[in-house]
Amino acid sequence: MADPSSYRPKPGQIPDSPGVYRFRDEHRRVIYVGKAKSLRQRLANYFQDLAGLHPRTRSMVTTAASVEWTVVSTEVEALQLEYSWIKEYDPRFNVKYRDDKSYPYLAVTMNEEFPRVQVMRGHKKKGVRYFGPYAHAWAIRDTVDLLLRVFPVRTCSAGVFKNASRTGRPCLLGYIGKCSAPCVGRVSDEEHRELAEEFCDFMTGRTGTYLRRLEKQMMEAADEMEYERAARLRDDIEALKKAMEKNAVVLADATDADLIAVAEDELEAAVQIFHVRGGRVRGQRGWVTDKVEEITTGALVEHALQQLYGEETGDAVPKEVLVPALPDPLDPVQEWLTGRRGSNVSLRIPQRGDKRALMETVERNAQQALVLHKTKRASDLTTRSRALEEIADALDLDSAPLRIECYDISHLQGDDVVASMVVFEDGLQRKSEYRRFQIKGFEGQDDVRSMHEVITRRFRRYLAEKEKTGEWADGDNTLAGTSTEPLTSTEPLTTTSPDALAGGLKDDEGRPKRFAYPPQLVVVDGGQPQVAAAQRALDELGIDDIAVCGLAKRLEEVWLPGEDDPVVLPRTSEGLYLLQRVRDEAHRFAITYQRTKRAKRFRSSPLDDVPGLGETRKQALIKHFGSVKKLRSATIDQICEVPGIGRKTAETIAAALAQAAPAAPAVNTATGEIMEDEEPDTTAETSGEPVSAGAPDERRGQER
Repeated sequence: MADPSSYRPKPGQIPDSPGVYRFRDEHRRVIYVGKAKSLRQRLANYFQDLAGLHPRTRSMVTTAASVEWTVVSTEVEALQLEYSWIKEYDPRFNVKYRDDKSYPYLAVTMNEEFPRVQVMRGHKKKGVRYFGPYAHAWAIRDTVDLLLRVFPVRTCSAGVFKNASRTGRPCLLGYIGKCSAPCVGRVSDEEHRELAEEFCDFMTGRTGTYLRRLEKQMMEAADEMEYERAARLRDDIEALKKAMEKNAVVLADATDADLIAVAEDELEAAVQIFHVRGGRVRGQRGWVTDKVEEITTGALVEHALQQLYGEETGDAVPKEVLVPALPDPLDPVQEWLTGRRGSNVSLRIPQRGDKRALMETVERNAQQALVLHKTKRASDLTTRSRALEEIADALDLDSAPLRIECYDISHLQGDDVVASMVVFEDGLQRKSEYRRFQIKGFEGQDDVRSMHEVITRRFRRYLAEKEKTGEWADGDNTLAGTSTEPLTSTEPLTTTSPDALAGGLKDDEGRPKRFAYPPQLVVVDGGQPQVAAAQRALDELGIDDIAVCGLAKRLEEVWLPGEDDPVVLPRTSEGLYLLQRVRDEAHRFAITYQRTKRAKRFRSSPLDDVPGLGETRKQALIKHFGSVKKLRSATIDQICEVPGIGRKTAETIAAALAQAAPAAPAVNTATGEIMEDEEPDTTAETSGEPVSAGAPDERRGQER
């Protein structure tokens, strides 16, 4: 590991002007490329105290052995040079978007004497008009098949074209009217090129002109009683309309725009792009990248723009680009896009209306792409094995942690404090073994104390199960016969003899006992305090063969008990990725339980405490009296008037309501008026949680 001070430039050597810089390693390979408005200020940030650097930045500067820079005139030139160097050197610490597929385009080879319509992939060629990208090649062929009725452009290969010219006989498409057959001279090269240009105009969104022209020709043919020609024109119009229907109208004002959305977490980011031309979605594509550098959403957008338009010119760069966050600074990027297009390009965040609604759709696609990528990555057996081995090496474990349990605490300003326990076996979720806890030992907000209570309760149950099976005889805290072989998702983590398994780890009905299996690793969501609390709980129970670690969300640092410094796993580590998935799943499970518990509390009613009073009779009481407040003021005789309510039940209801404290009066937050005439019905089914002054819906941002 290199010391950045060994290659730090001397004071005054770095110019205070725009430029692009490169970090190289000891083998002279470029490992990072960046741009700056002021090279002096930007590079100074890399040579501060290592403890103050982001872990990813720290890893980069300690890997590098030298830094060099190139001065340019403007920030736009810096942007262009940065893109060129990233493409040339492929630096390992730069964000690089990677396609999971080669997207097909509908291409028209306008650079040939007789333009050809075809499916193309890979790098774009000069003089070729491209439309798309499309998700599937068959979607292009379906569209082309419909359009060839109206625009019979050549689609054959060069070999077929030459053979038809030599023999004087067109191919099948020429015979059935889906090719104008320029190979045999049915149309001149000028007429065929005009057909190709009309085809391109239609694909770019100028559809109304051709539809109106064909409709006029159809009416004229009908007036002249040329019914066969009118029928053909009618079919051509239907074919064009059907081709248009394949691309949904999303913007009514025939806008040309690209919409870019980003879904990200601490480790990866997914980018989705919708290409809208003439108000219709003409193409869609997406990338996934590892976040190997400290980067903001705006910077991710900037890299996506470079990837999209770095080699595009003219109309390939739309007039409007809608993004979730703006690059900083904005002006150089916007000026660069304007230069690529040759006219003004607007780069902005949609705030309302159809464009905002479409952006939300693109964002959902980005989220789905990220989830799909993570699912594919997590399902790979080799990747999971490598992740477990990396965790074992980083935490200095004797063997790979085949069973990992993760715990998280959730509450809302100290109310409804709950905890979650999620289980991963062999790197996969084991949802049947998830558990939920209510914090019972104290009131209020104390995550550290809550974590201690949960760990204590969970492993006290584990010790109780061991005691029942007689495993305490030798004082050993490990299960006999534990297997260390890798497991599939359907195998139990611990294997013993059939008799021992049936009598020890399973109940009388053959189901696994709830807390019978011990983990090799306990992960807590948090830093040093939470880790210390979990370790203290295990020590108090006399358990010393279960490892503990914590994952702090802010910098994705792994904390170990008794250590002052965290373990920083490599940015591309599969082990870190697995720990993050485990932690995020525990957080999701805890939040879900906490919200359910809170909602149930808000829907509670004094009638819930009346023994023997079911939901049907509660609803009947509320329907009869209108509210709990009116029911509380009713006499026993009046309560008996409700169908199904006898005198004894009425007396029980009256006594229960008399003991229950009346709900606080509702307040009109706009006027300050106290609404005393009605008490809300808390037993009826509602479409959502009731909202009152100080309700958690107003405090959702403080939910943990």
